[in-house]
Amino acid sequence: MKRYEEIERSIIKKYRKEIWSKFVKAVKEYKMINENDKIAVCISGGKDSMLLAKLMQELKLHGKINFDLEFIVMDPGYNEANKKKIIDNANILNIPIHIFESDIFNVVNNVDDSPCYLCARMRRGFLYNKAQELNCNKIALGHHFDDVIETTLMSMLYGAEFKTMMPKLHSTNFKNMELIRPLYLIKEKDIITWTISNDLSFLNCACSFTEKSQFENNSKRKEIKELIKNLKTINPNVDINIFRSMCNVNLSTIIGYHKEEQTYHFLDDYDGGKNENKD
Repeated sequence: MKRYEEIERSIIKKYRKEIWSKFVKAVKEYKMINENDKIAVCISGGKDSMLLAKLMQELKLHGKINFDLEFIVMDPGYNEANKKKIIDNANILNIPIHIFESDIFNVVNNVDDSPCYLCARMRRGFLYNKAQELNCNKIALGHHFDDVIETTLMSMLYGAEFKTMMPKLHSTNFKNMELIRPLYLIKEKDIITWTISNDLSFLNCACSFTEKSQFENNSKRKEIKELIKNLKTINPNVDINIFRSMCNVNLSTIIGYHKEEQTYHFLDDYDGGKNENKD
């Protein structure tokens, strides 16, 4: 058995409960893939996107829906060692990648305010463009369960807004394009365990900013990771409860909310034509 076949087998067998079943559940529950879709799987070189690529391969091979895949790697300005690592890992995993270049790192290097936010937005645009060139109607990103709950807390604590990372969404800038996140229910710790057990080594974020420990230590996402880790020592289910709360919003107890251009405040219909004072 070739190494990539052993890795594929580990996904289906050894990590069936932690990875494969949750992947399939997310795809089905959120209706991420339809018949005749052509999906661009976006690979950054990290553990999450590489696992996503293997899962999508396995689903295409064993699933009941007919769809096509393209595996795209945007080179934003990686050094040669990092680029080689991505190519080597793709060969190990038997993933036929298409690499294309951009100058994102050069642009972001000249930005002092929110470089990571700008980098992420620019990456997204390049990936959508490449996906359209390949006649894809969807892009798949490797955001996992922990990314989802961290984003939710970051929004609350730093953005003063309750919103989360959606399992799928339509692009507002690229017509007929959709973004999906098939790792939505998979926990990062299980991805790490899968990586270690298969003796795999992937890139972390390879930009010049995160290579500097000072910047990484000041990362808001890292602060949120530590907060959740500490909360889990008190309540082991705190991450699951955060996730469930996103699916269980009681609008009767929300002061206000907005959807697109419409806004609502609880006082809009509080009295209901009555002047009664009730608890």
